Amino acid sequence: QVQLVESGGGLVQAGGSLRLSCAPSRRTFSRDAMGWFRQAPGKEREFVAVISRSGGNTYYADSVKGRFTISTDNTKNTVYLQMNSLKPEDTAVYYCAAGGAPVSRQSLYDYWGQGTQVTVSS
Repeated sequence: QVQLVESGGGLVQAGGSLRLSCAPSRRTFSRDAMGWFRQAPGKEREFVAVISRSGGNTYYADSVKGRFTISTDNTKNTVYLQMNSLKPEDTAVYYCAAGGAPVSRQSLYDYWGQGTQVTVSS
């Protein structure tokens, strides 16, 4: 069974930056879309960003547009989430997911990582 492994989370002050990475445990694994979702304490998991396998299509949640950038390095089979101008409300566990289409609907993603904690202090 393929696993998605996230890294790059941590503690940062408001206004700071972090870059999350996600790579599958098997290099030959690929899906048509890779997405990032997040779950804050006491809240439901929500969509953050998604990118198509070619990198040609990206979509973002309104709350992160202009601050977060999703990208992919197909030579490393890795997807990144560059997070700038972080706010305390960005604090959450961030999950990487792989699915068949670059959409925001969680049910269409069939592989999920374990999550990485991002904490933004004020």
